Amino acid sequence: MSRPRRTQVSIEDTPFYHTTSRCVRKAWLTGVDKDSGRSYEHRREWVESRLIELAGVFSIDIAAYAVMSNHLHVVLRIDIESANRWTDREAVEHWHQLFKGTEITQKFLKCEIIESHEINALKHSIALYRSRLSDISWFMRCLNEPIARMANKEDKCTGHFWEGRFKSQALLDEAAVLACMAYVELNPIRAKMANTPETSDHTSLKLRVKAALKGKQPEKLLPFIGNECLKQPKGIQFSLKDYLELVDETGRILRDDKRGFISASASKILTRLNISSDNWIHITSEFGKLFHGPVGTLQELTSYCEHLGKRRRHFAHCCDYLQTS
Repeated sequence: MSRPRRTQVSIEDTPFYHTTSRCVRKAWLTGVDKDSGRSYEHRREWVESRLIELAGVFSIDIAAYAVMSNHLHVVLRIDIESANRWTDREAVEHWHQLFKGTEITQKFLKCEIIESHEINALKHSIALYRSRLSDISWFMRCLNEPIARMANKEDKCTGHFWEGRFKSQALLDEAAVLACMAYVELNPIRAKMANTPETSDHTSLKLRVKAALKGKQPEKLLPFIGNECLKQPKGIQFSLKDYLELVDETGRILRDDKRGFISASASKILTRLNISSDNWIHITSEFGKLFHGPVGTLQELTSYCEHLGKRRRHFAHCCDYLQTS
């Protein structure tokens, strides 16, 4: 039985989560329907634009994404600290970018007089908005619902466009985060939709490569901040150069669909992550099949399950993939 999203998120253990949304009724999110010949490629822009827009509204960062023909992958980082630093006005302003709010919150933003009997309702709304704007379920709702309405209108039909619920899984350590990001960003290459990272349209990987060529990082994506985290802004504590090198080599192996050879320099990167070359290739090609719940070492998985009252044995069988064999 599916569990509520709040019972699957443990900020105490990790802020990183991998979400997947899949279409129903053989619906096409994007791509070209081989049976009818109809193209849905323009919908990729719908999804990507909405993702980038929400990243600027929510206190949730996008680490990686890939928009595929009938499903969507996103790796998210919950940023509770930023949401808590917002002033009351900032919290309401963020919420009003997506929803109308209440008559009282509208008065608050217009600097109109708030009656004494309205203060408690205003405080409740602000606390609610602040909580929702750092909630993965609300992020995915604000992403998926508008896309579904637009697609149904274009298809001239009604009913569900997405499966009933998006799937999510906790990424409990650095190795799990990077392996999942690589798996997500290499989706087009694995599906033979692209040959290289720079041609992987509508993925975070293409944005990273394009920016890296100019010595920069995409403003709307969670940045890589290297291995030194002291006095650094928030980000992924890993070298962007090392990550792109590792993903590029992995992509070549997956594209050629044969047993590959990881170079000495890339092997050193994997050594720091405590993952063997063979395990890395297996994880980045089969992540979705290998892991159906939280991802991490046995110790981290045990802690996560204890905090949320889960039974560890359902998820423990794949822990060895995240350790050097």
